[in-house]
Amino acid sequence: MSTTESRPPAPATAEPATPQGAAGQAAQETLEDYTLRFAPRSYRRWTPMVVATTALGGIAYMADFSIGAGIGLAHGTGNALVAIAVAAVVIFVTGLPLAYYGARYNIDLDLITRGSGFGYYGSVLTSVIFASFTFIFFALEGSIMAQGLKLGLGLPLWLGYLTATLMVIPLVIYGMKALSKLQVWTTPIWLLLMVGPLAYLIATDPGTVDRFLSYAGTDGHGGIDTASVLLGAGVCLSLIAQIGEQIDYLRFMPPRTEANKRTWWTAVVMAGPGWVVLGALKQAIGVFLAVYILAKVGPAAATEPIQQFRGAFDTMMPSWLVVPLAVVLVVISQIKINVTNAYSGSLAWTNSFTRITRHYPGRMIFVLVNLGFALALMEADMFSFLNSVLGFYSNCAIAWVVTVATDIGVNKYVLKLSPLIPEFRRGMLYAVNPVGVVAFVAASGLSIAMYFHLLGDTLQPYSPVAAAVLAFVLTPVTAVVTRGKYYLRRTDDGLTEPLLDADGNPSAVTLDCHVCHQPYERPDLTACAAHGAVVCSLCLSTDKAGDHVLPAGA
Repeated sequence: MSTTESRPPAPATAEPATPQGAAGQAAQETLEDYTLRFAPRSYRRWTPMVVATTALGGIAYMADFSIGAGIGLAHGTGNALVAIAVAAVVIFVTGLPLAYYGARYNIDLDLITRGSGFGYYGSVLTSVIFASFTFIFFALEGSIMAQGLKLGLGLPLWLGYLTATLMVIPLVIYGMKALSKLQVWTTPIWLLLMVGPLAYLIATDPGTVDRFLSYAGTDGHGGIDTASVLLGAGVCLSLIAQIGEQIDYLRFMPPRTEANKRTWWTAVVMAGPGWVVLGALKQAIGVFLAVYILAKVGPAAATEPIQQFRGAFDTMMPSWLVVPLAVVLVVISQIKINVTNAYSGSLAWTNSFTRITRHYPGRMIFVLVNLGFALALMEADMFSFLNSVLGFYSNCAIAWVVTVATDIGVNKYVLKLSPLIPEFRRGMLYAVNPVGVVAFVAASGLSIAMYFHLLGDTLQPYSPVAAAVLAFVLTPVTAVVTRGKYYLRRTDDGLTEPLLDADGNPSAVTLDCHVCHQPYERPDLTACAAHGAVVCSLCLSTDKAGDHVLPAGA
C-alpha cells in the first residue's frame, strides 16, 4: 500500500465550504439530482412506492400503440401477440438484475455498465446508444403529439413538432423533484382515459374481440409464422433500453432494510422490469384499436394513436367531446414520457462528454442537444418509417443490455470473475474492459449485418436473436479467457471507512472533497493520490492532469 493510501481521510466538516472555481460550480449544479453521481442517502427521501409511481409514470408513452398496430397490421394478430410476448419475456429477464443493482447501489445504468464489463471509458459506447434511444423515442412521441395537435387545433405538423419539443424544457430543468410531482398527479387521469374506452368497446360490442383475434394481416395467412414473430419481436425489443430510464428513477430508492424489504422488492420489480407488462398490454391494445378503426381510416392512419383513440371515444360520448379528449390523452402522455426522455438523454450525453473531455459543461446544454436531435428526426418525418428505425436500433440495444445483465447474473454470481459491488470511480477501473466491449461490438455488429440482409434474406428476421445469443455467450467466455483481470485497476480506494453499512447498503458516512469543498457520502469518494485527503467522483472525472487519480495496483 502506498503512503497516500495509508493516510487517514480528512474529517468531514459541519458546514460545507463555499464551492470555488470550475470544480465547485460543477459540483453545485450536479447536486440537484446527482447528475453523473451516486445518489446519496440524504437525498433519497421518497418511499419505495413514490419512486415506483414516478418511474412508471414515464410508461404513459403512446409509441406502444403505434408499435403494436404496425406489427399487427403487417403480420396479423396472432403473430403480433406472440411477438409482443416473446419480447416482453426477454425484456423482463434482462431488466431484473439491472434494476436491482440500480436500486440497491443507487447508481444509474451507465455507472452500472462501467463496472459490469465495459470499463471507465468503454461504457461511453453504451452511453451514446442510450442517448440515441432517448431522442429517437422523444421524436416518436413528439410526432404523435403533433398529429394530435393537428387534428384538434389545426396546427401544421412542423409547428406541432416544435411545440412538443419546447414545452418540456421548463419541466426537465428541475430534475427528480419536479418529475416525481408531475408523474404522480397525472397518472390517474392518463389511466382513466386509456382504459375507459377499451372497456366500453368490449362491453358494448363483443364482436370487436372476434374481429381482432381473427385479423390475418396484410399477407392474409393468419397463421403463426416464425419469421413474422421474430421480425415483430425485433421491433418490440427496441424498447429494451427503457430499463435505463427506469433506473434513472430507481437509483433514488431508499436503503433496503428488514423492515421495508417486501415493499422495496415490490417497487423494484414493478417499476424496473415490470414496466414491460404495461408496455406489452399497450402494444396489444394498439393492435386491437388499429383493427377496430382500419376500415374507417385505412392502414396508414390506423397506426396513429390519435386516430385510434378518436375512433374509440367516438363510440361512447358526444361528438363534440371526442377530439378534445383524444388530444388531452395524447398531450398528457407525451409530456409524461418526454420529460423523462429529455432528462435521461441529457444525463447520458453529459456523462460521455465529461469523461472524454474531462470538463463538465452543465446538463442543460445537453438537454438542448438531445432536443435538437429529436426535432430533426421529427421534421424528417420519422413516424413514416418507424418500424425500420426501431428494428435497426434494437440490435444495438439488445447487445448492450444482454451483455450487462449477463455480466451481473453469470460473471458476478456464477463465475465470480466480476466484482459483486459495482465500481464506477475513475482510477478504480481500467479504461476499457474487453469482456463487455468485445461481446457488445461482436453481437451488435453481426446482428446489424444480418438485419441489412448482408448474410442473406433467410437470416434477416433472426438479427435480434443473434444479438441476444452472442451477447449472452461471449460475455462469460471473454471473462474466462481474460480471467477477469480487467475489471478492477485497483481494489483499495485508500479510505478506511467501509463502503457498505451493516445491512449491505451504501454507507451514509459523509466526508468533504478537498477539491470542490462539498460533503459527499462514502461511495462517491476515493483517497486523493497527491494530497492525502479525499476527492469526489466528479472532481476525479474532471481532473485533466490526473493529479488526484490513484495509481494502478493495490
